[in-house]
Amino acid sequence: MADFSSESLDLQKKVKEEDDNIKPMKEFESPEKLYDELIASVRKYHPSTDISLIEKAYHVARDAHEGQARKSGEPYIIHPLCVAIILAELELDKETIVAGLLHDVVEDTVMTDEQIAQEFGDEVALLVDGVTKLGQLSYDADKVEVQAENLRKMFLAMAKDIRVILIKLADRLHNMRTLKYMTPEKQKEKARETMDIYAPIAQRLGISKIKIELDDLSLKYLEPDAYYDLVHQIAQRKSVRDEYVQKLVEEVRQHIKDAGIPAQVDGRAKHFFSIYKKMVNQHKTLDQIYDLFAIRIIVDSVKDCYAALGVIHEMYKPIPGRFKDYIAMPKPNMYQSLHTTLIGPTGQPFEIQIRTFEMHRTAEYGIAAHWKYKEASNNGGVSQPMTVTEEEKLSWLRQILEWQRDMSDNKEFMSLLKSDLDLFSDTVFCFTPTGDVKNLPTGSTPIDFAYSIHSAVGNKMIGAKVNGKLVPIDYIIQNGDRVEVITSQNSKGPSRDWLNIVKSTQAKNKINQWFRSELKEENITHGKELLIASAKSKGINFPDINKPEYQEKILRKYGFHDWNSCLATIGHGGLKEGQIVNRMYEEYKKDHLACITDDEVLETIAENKDKVVQKHSKSGIIVKGLYDVAVHFSKCCSPVPGDEIVGFVTRGRGVSIHRTDCINIINLSDMERERLIDAEWQHDEESGSSGLYRAEIKIYGNNRTGLLVDITKIFTEREIDIDSIHSKTSKQGIATIDVSFSTKGREELTSVVERLRQIESIIDIERTTG
Repeated sequence: MADFSSESLDLQKKVKEEDDNIKPMKEFESPEKLYDELIASVRKYHPSTDISLIEKAYHVARDAHEGQARKSGEPYIIHPLCVAIILAELELDKETIVAGLLHDVVEDTVMTDEQIAQEFGDEVALLVDGVTKLGQLSYDADKVEVQAENLRKMFLAMAKDIRVILIKLADRLHNMRTLKYMTPEKQKEKARETMDIYAPIAQRLGISKIKIELDDLSLKYLEPDAYYDLVHQIAQRKSVRDEYVQKLVEEVRQHIKDAGIPAQVDGRAKHFFSIYKKMVNQHKTLDQIYDLFAIRIIVDSVKDCYAALGVIHEMYKPIPGRFKDYIAMPKPNMYQSLHTTLIGPTGQPFEIQIRTFEMHRTAEYGIAAHWKYKEASNNGGVSQPMTVTEEEKLSWLRQILEWQRDMSDNKEFMSLLKSDLDLFSDTVFCFTPTGDVKNLPTGSTPIDFAYSIHSAVGNKMIGAKVNGKLVPIDYIIQNGDRVEVITSQNSKGPSRDWLNIVKSTQAKNKINQWFRSELKEENITHGKELLIASAKSKGINFPDINKPEYQEKILRKYGFHDWNSCLATIGHGGLKEGQIVNRMYEEYKKDHLACITDDEVLETIAENKDKVVQKHSKSGIIVKGLYDVAVHFSKCCSPVPGDEIVGFVTRGRGVSIHRTDCINIINLSDMERERLIDAEWQHDEESGSSGLYRAEIKIYGNNRTGLLVDITKIFTEREIDIDSIHSKTSKQGIATIDVSFSTKGREELTSVVERLRQIESIIDIERTTG
């Protein structure tokens, strides 16, 4: 068990008094000196920048805050200056620095958003407005609704401009540095809020430079006895440890140099909070924690990273199972590095981290590293937005925003953040039977453990042993547990119930992947059941929203070709049923707010049903009963010239053309059939269409080598373009191949299908019918 009371209270008190008497250096400096430091910092990473806008912002902020003071008694302008300096340390663009200087003027002075926009431009005004709105967050650690609402606002601000969050993090960091001037109650409240919200977001954005300091400062006020005891214990051993670290650094530096690898080598101490967490989680004293420091090697290229690793493993004996390759598999926050734990010359284990200079910058500054100034001559030194590749690394943010739009329930939203995203998950350490260490989110089960080894192990799992004893699969793994997975080749695969048991995103993704590939028919049925149940729980009549026009909205939104694919995705957990029901219901409500217009449309159809009022059409379709109406082809059945067709009058999107054998048309209710309208193909010479239509077919065959080649060869011979082709094979060896292609009409389509049927091992071919 972690022991924080072994040293005398007098020693702890002395350390605490010394700490409280030391003010941050910047608090003693005048605003003018701090401003000079800010400008020097900006010019260090962008020497040619025009500082006139920053200078103007400083004078405006100084005048606006004139007469205001902080709790410490210092002039208020010190705070925005320190915030701007933190942003400059992250090497952010000029507009962000200016917004940092001005971030409190709207909330605390008479200056307005409009005045900021007029003086400094719309970009700065939007950043200041975003920070101002985040300043209005309330906090209650015991109320999930309040936490969820705060996080919603944070993530929305990120989506609009990530720099808003960077300013807010800098603001919080300086406030935490000066928290000693607050009342004890306020100190604990701010520290808990920082630990619960700001530090995890800094971690997710990869900004370890800020995250580490927020963690340590929060610990200082939340667990002061533990913090000061830890500071004192580490300080007692500092000189011996520093000497040992310096000796290791020199040895490593010399060997890396001898290997001809240009590198920067240094040692660093682990921060207090990370040591504290290990002591608590692993129930150990400080003497039992060996990795209190790490040696870092920074090189020019990825190739040099692995070359340096080889040198290190020749110097010292690596500990099995303690090597992690975050270069090949980066963390979600973009962190990349090689980690290896080794046995040092005295027998004490220590860690070495190897990365490139670019990786090091990302490790320190995270997403902020991608808002740095670009000094290329073609852009004049202005800040550049993230590239597509960089934006892909923030896919977790887009996922949150998707959930956020579709979920009104705060508890459900928080549950998704914690379970599906692992945003706030702590770590549990356990062991494989061979002694390898596995790090899993707290609350993980043997199923999570199995999938952390390999998807094949998880898929074949039938039970587990912990510390030599059989345990249920929903057993919660504890620190230090030795876990053994029992597998069987006769296993039928994972159960859907496992999705409600596992904790880690990795396990959920792998289970969903199995269902996606193995059980499409079951997934379709299960997906529909989930939709019906979700609608029922929300008091929505499912038949009201389960209409072709609403389904098509979903198909377009998520990029599905047909409704069954959507159902299958819901069934295996790839989409939340609540999202889909909410979207379909929103479309349903829109339609029913315009029922008068719909009645008029239906009345027009009834009056003109025998009249051809549209003789010419760019779409190649003639409709009866409506004039000058927009026409589009339904994706569910993909009609082509020569097919018997019918029109369906949608609400607000014109006429949707279906084949008469389309399953969605066949299943229409009597009321919906009032929206059907006669339609026919226009002769080619009259049509303004392109002459090509999308067709979709499903091919079934006995799987064999070269089957896909033979199929595509038929299309190539006839100069027919294939839009997409997807293939999968069942356990029984039956291949199902979906082909989407462009055709002139039914005659050509029939000819292609007849030719495909002649291919060896083809069992059947059918067109999609909805």
